[in-house]
Amino acid sequence: MSRAPEDPLLACVESFFRDYLQRLRGASAHTVRAYRDTLRLLFIYLADTKDSTVANLRLNDLHVDAVAAFLTQLESDRANSIATRNCRRAAIRSFCKHLIRVDLPHAEQYQRILALPAKKCQQNLATYLEAAEVHAILDQPDCRTVLGQRDYGLLLFLYNTGARISEA
Repeated sequence: MSRAPEDPLLACVESFFRDYLQRLRGASAHTVRAYRDTLRLLFIYLADTKDSTVANLRLNDLHVDAVAAFLTQLESDRANSIATRNCRRAAIRSFCKHLIRVDLPHAEQYQRILALPAKKCQQNLATYLEAAEVHAILDQPDCRTVLGQRDYGLLLFLYNTGARISEA
């Protein structure tokens, strides 16, 4: 039996993890953990900026200026990369989408948070193998044995399809 918390923020966080992420979205354990860590960091940041505790936070403490300052703080004080900052932003966006569904009176407040843009980050060019490197890899299995033939077939499959090893 679930208790009815007095704090609507606590109830929203609980329903976000229990109902929205796990039941509706079917999020993986890794996603749930990453989102949990993000919200924990966000709430600690919000409490620190208010000289308060996390337990005293309310839904109206979550506003666009505070979230923007939190994202900036991730890069400056915590030395997070832009990619990490954008992942944290995605978790907060997901939480705000849930809040819009369960807390309609504050929907405009959450829409402003959703409008925060992702920060551009430099993407690394994909690396690839030269033809000689591919041939060197394909020459490794001993095709005179059953296991070697299996390995050779697996390597050919991976190369020809571009599949990940976990997909083979």
